Amino acid sequence: MTTTLTPARLTSLAHGGGCGCKIAPGMLADILKASPLHNLPAALLAGRENNEDAAVYQLNEHQAIVATTDFFMPIVDDPWDFGRIAATNAISDVYSMGGQPIFALALLGMPINVLPAEVIRRITAGGESVCAEAGIAIVGGHSIDTVEPIYGLVVLGLVHPDRFKRNSAAQPGDSLILGKPIGVGILSAALKQEKLTPAGYAHMLRYTTQLNRPGVALAAMAGVHALTDVTGFGLAGHLLEMCRGARLHARIDWAQVPLIDEAVTHAKAGVFTGASTRNWAAYGQEVTLAPTVTDWQQQLLSDPQTSGGLLVACAPESEAEVLDVFKRGGFERARKIGAFSAGPSGLTVV
Repeated sequence: MTTTLTPARLTSLAHGGGCGCKIAPGMLADILKASPLHNLPAALLAGRENNEDAAVYQLNEHQAIVATTDFFMPIVDDPWDFGRIAATNAISDVYSMGGQPIFALALLGMPINVLPAEVIRRITAGGESVCAEAGIAIVGGHSIDTVEPIYGLVVLGLVHPDRFKRNSAAQPGDSLILGKPIGVGILSAALKQEKLTPAGYAHMLRYTTQLNRPGVALAAMAGVHALTDVTGFGLAGHLLEMCRGARLHARIDWAQVPLIDEAVTHAKAGVFTGASTRNWAAYGQEVTLAPTVTDWQQQLLSDPQTSGGLLVACAPESEAEVLDVFKRGGFERARKIGAFSAGPSGLTVV
């Protein structure tokens, strides 16, 4: 594990961390009901409908802007790693729409009387390093003095208006492919409880700082019908968004879902996040679990992922090509985990 410059653990300064900080899906839906959409411009190709990952606004025949923002409190204690994870997570929403990032703005809230300037500089430098890897610059932003540490980005990208992918366009018979293993939320809970091993921390960093760049190539494929990324609502939550939008039913074969090994160990020992419980309370009634699915497996289904993998709905004949795109991009644990079928929206896990 890398050495931190922080005099106190960053995670001890926040009531939650990473995408586990998200407002629970049920409460968020109630909040958004009070803010109906009005007078939307015709050039807005995607927005708040069906909780799309980013807004898409057409500029001309060949270009559309992809715009998103994401920020959260520390999921790890090392400031450099916190910055890297937050930046990777923010950029992911552009990739999940099929866009190519072009630049970013920083969002920074820090308890300046608690954290030394050097620690804050390490956080922002970590974010800048990931942006450099993505080929973009942080060109501005905004900062405030806050009670808890907060860092994230506004990210802008470009996509062809005919090639971006919604999360709501899956078709009956489509295969369901997941790009990264799940379990990051459980690893973060283990870290806060000082139960995470150095190997577990290394796996956590590997997946939370792996840019979802295959989204650009996947969006250009005619056989790919829908894309999203798995973040704070967990695998089940974000898959249900796809099901509701397309008015389809999804079926997951649990044996095919890629899992982070140490997350399984901790889940079996009863380690999980409060966000996982809130997630399940919000949408568990839409999920049918086979009798063989255990409590710890259910916790992994609703486990909040930070910078999680892409979730792809594609024609069965495109499966091999989709998996090849992932594997050429370094996502060797990408797997087909299920399929979509006609029927009432919902999810079955067997």
